[in-house]
Amino acid sequence: MHKPFQYIPPKPPMWFNLFWPGIFGAILGFLTSTGQRDLMLVYSIIGLLIFILLTFVSIKFLKVNLYSSIFSASFLFLSSLTYFGLTYSIILALIGWFLGKTSLWLASGNYRSGLPPYATSIEVLWFYGFRFICSLIFLFLIAPILIVFPLSFNIEPYFSFTEGMLNFKPEAYSLRWYKDILYNGMVAPQAIEGWWSDLWANAQWIRSIRNSFIIGIFSTLIATSIGTLAAIGLSRSEMPYRRPIMALLISPMVVPLVIIASGLFFFFSDVGIAKTYVGVILAHAVLGTPYVIITVTATLVGFDKSLTRAAGSLGAGPFKTFFKIQMPLILPGVISGALFAFITSFDEVVVVLQLADVRQRTIPRQMFSGIREQISPTILAVATILVIISIILLTVVELLRRRSERLRGITN
Repeated sequence: MHKPFQYIPPKPPMWFNLFWPGIFGAILGFLTSTGQRDLMLVYSIIGLLIFILLTFVSIKFLKVNLYSSIFSASFLFLSSLTYFGLTYSIILALIGWFLGKTSLWLASGNYRSGLPPYATSIEVLWFYGFRFICSLIFLFLIAPILIVFPLSFNIEPYFSFTEGMLNFKPEAYSLRWYKDILYNGMVAPQAIEGWWSDLWANAQWIRSIRNSFIIGIFSTLIATSIGTLAAIGLSRSEMPYRRPIMALLISPMVVPLVIIASGLFFFFSDVGIAKTYVGVILAHAVLGTPYVIITVTATLVGFDKSLTRAAGSLGAGPFKTFFKIQMPLILPGVISGALFAFITSFDEVVVVLQLADVRQRTIPRQMFSGIREQISPTILAVATILVIISIILLTVVELLRRRSERLRGITN
């Protein structure tokens, strides 16, 4: 039963329902030919006809999303299993599952539900075409990250998919390179006595991870302290020369890293802190401070300044006002800026190349050396762990951003 005055989109003609799946099937068939000119046209026509057939059967006979998806996925999986192997058949089955749902979605006219009734066909086409282009760009950006995950479980020392991996053979996958993160560089990896001290002192990747966390944590504390105080000062209307100072403080985000690293190297060499932990920590703090300033400044935009004036009128000093009034309200922004600063430090390699010694070698520096000196899939395993850490940190940042908006009354 429809609600009163609810817009019910008209159902499109059959040729429209068959046209778009057919176009997608032709493109998929073209890609399946993998550049073989004699098969491009043949595979395109076959893909066109198969997708039109599946769409027609789904609309005319099945008429239920579940049945349509199962039928399309099973047909594509079984028909391609003999010719293209298990891996590609699974991919086609997933495409067939969504094809079954999309066919009935087009036939029902629900693709117009999110648009105003007066939208023209060109506007509808642009609405979905724009989203399709954005999806392709997103896929292009995230594809290298998705490829790293399965490659890190390759049992062979290759940066490519083996035949066993493509056929999903269990013996083609291994945790070998994740174990190598622990054992690489150890004097006696199989020993029981003294294993932990050997791991902590000699394992190359563990030493790099330790350095990354030490440098990242201390540089984040410095960047967060300086960036928060700078953002609070710049948010005051009576602050003179706010724009030039703001431009100067966020300049590390604009100036190329090579120039910053070279300047810091010559300056730190004169004061005697180059090739030391202190020098690397201060350099990473310089790179992370702009992120803290921008994040905290954005949080302070919705801050009610009358609260600080009220606290001052009641006898609270500047420090008490800051820790009791301002800090609890801007804390999500401060933590978000700190996480951004930590991520910046954790992923930085250009500054470390010029300022760090062997003793301050971080994970990115170790990965850079591994690519140049000894190519090993251990790099892929480490990259997978770094991606997971980055995803977790960015998820926390997003949750804190939403909490900050709720505290400032922007969202419910």
